[in-house]
Amino acid sequence: MIKRQQVILLSSGILLLAALFFLGNTIPPKNKKPSPSGDGPHKEPSAVTTDQVITQSKQSLKPEQVSRLTALENAVVRGDIKNQQLSVYHQLARFWGDTMNNRVLGAYYLGESAKLENSEKNLTFAARLLLDELMQSDNPPMQQWLGTETKKLFEKSLELDPKNDSARIGIGACYMFGNISDNPMQGILAIRQIAEKNPHNLYAQMMLGMGGIRSGQYDKAIERFLIVVKEQPNNLEAIFHLAETYDRKGDKANAIKWYKSAEENIAVPEAKKEIQARIKTLQTN
Repeated sequence: MIKRQQVILLSSGILLLAALFFLGNTIPPKNKKPSPSGDGPHKEPSAVTTDQVITQSKQSLKPEQVSRLTALENAVVRGDIKNQQLSVYHQLARFWGDTMNNRVLGAYYLGESAKLENSEKNLTFAARLLLDELMQSDNPPMQQWLGTETKKLFEKSLELDPKNDSARIGIGACYMFGNISDNPMQGILAIRQIAEKNPHNLYAQMMLGMGGIRSGQYDKAIERFLIVVKEQPNNLEAIFHLAETYDRKGDKANAIKWYKSAEENIAVPEAKKEIQARIKTLQTN
């Protein structure tokens, strides 16, 4: 099955697909429930802390980069503390996100700056970046940390704009994918309410589709993704999810149909080759 790490979308009036890399698993594996045994209740690994995430990331830095980072972290001393801290957060976001290509900490520090700015727009932007990382992570402790930090940003955004359904959907997704609650259904139900109120909310439909995939309810996931492509026929992410979901379901004919549709919409040669290879495998097996 084709594996994807990320879809990078650039906006210039319309959304353009810039790159599609097949390195990470788009569709999470089915949850494996622990079998009853005498070993006691199953316990999820504890979430990591922010300090641990930063410390772990620092281990890959060169000495001069560590020195630069230490200077930034100790830059706020006196005077206009808020503006100094805001400047430091922006620099830390650029350092981690741009210089080190560490998208997680880049987004985290964008979120910290957005909190100080009290900007609903920037809070939502940073939260969506972290949510993307959450949905790609397969590390339970890291999922919990990402889910917790992302939820905080969406909640702050919602305080500033109580009518922001996108923030409510984001919070629901944190429950679905972040292992932050013993009852992830509360996330699904919150998003479903929005989708029922407004079936044209395609963000809600996409998240419900992803929730269906995660729970192994492939027919329900397909139903949601079909709603999206009906309104947005060239929505590559929904098309690709349809192909993979049919693939996992064992419906070769529809998997091939949607892989071909994805191939037609992708301009990246490496991605085309991956899709063509998968189509060939499905046709010959």
